[in-house]
Amino acid sequence: MQVDAALIDRPPVIGSREWSEKDTLLYAVAVGAGQADPTEELAFTTENTDGVPHRVLPTFASLAYGGAAAKLLAGVDRTRLLHGAQGFTVASEIPVEGSVRTETRVSAVYDKGSAAVVEIESVASGPDGRRCGAVRSSMFLRGYGGFGGDPGPVDDWERPTRPPDVEVTLPVRRDQGLVYRLTGDRNPLHSDPALARRAGYDRPILHGMCTFGFTGRAVLHGIAGSDPARLTEMSGRFSAPLLPGQDITVAMWVDGDQVRFRTTDQDGTTVIDRGRARVTEPTDVTEPTESTGEQP
Repeated sequence: MQVDAALIDRPPVIGSREWSEKDTLLYAVAVGAGQADPTEELAFTTENTDGVPHRVLPTFASLAYGGAAAKLLAGVDRTRLLHGAQGFTVASEIPVEGSVRTETRVSAVYDKGSAAVVEIESVASGPDGRRCGAVRSSMFLRGYGGFGGDPGPVDDWERPTRPPDVEVTLPVRRDQGLVYRLTGDRNPLHSDPALARRAGYDRPILHGMCTFGFTGRAVLHGIAGSDPARLTEMSGRFSAPLLPGQDITVAMWVDGDQVRFRTTDQDGTTVIDRGRARVTEPTDVTEPTESTGEQP
């Protein structure tokens, strides 16, 4: 398959997604909710706790509002493809069950010389046609560069010189990848020891999207007061794989409603870099019941 700027002209892939409260409960457990203490985070891990309405972790947007990106890259050698970055925005709090229409397209293609970077965006709309949110993915394709294209913008993210305003450390179970794969990503790199060794790892690595979910929980509880309606945007670059069984630490710097963050493993290796999030001021929230895409 030829990878160059012409990918932008490919027609969008139209699809649909639907989810139930079982899916949102599973996702919460898959990204570690309740792991340190099962009596905490009950709003995300249970639907029938007295006085605790069921709510959805904001990073679930990457599953609920993401489209069929693989169809846009059909023909690419999958062994050369790396998930480089991920981000989402939501128009309002994600409902515990719902359905959306997704429209997924290639939004940019950059030439990095030895590789190409393909940016993919999926926009989700509710049954009434209103926009619910968007998911952005950056795919790094080794060996597909050198076509003379735009090298892309320079990211101006810088680590603040002051100490983090908030740091949150979360445990990650050794079997976390086996749980997360039940959300839909069955890539054997995260479960098959023989395949992981062939890929150069001592054992299966954790899904980047699972690490992203853990990081989102840290931002949610560390900055957003555990209110999912306040975390409306989040993005980050995957810089190294995480081995299950290691604690992660998310360092956060706050500037108004903007948050910069960096996630490291227990050895100090950065696993998610150039993190950005938007956390709004608290508002009165009514428990969502359907995916309408309406503003709160």
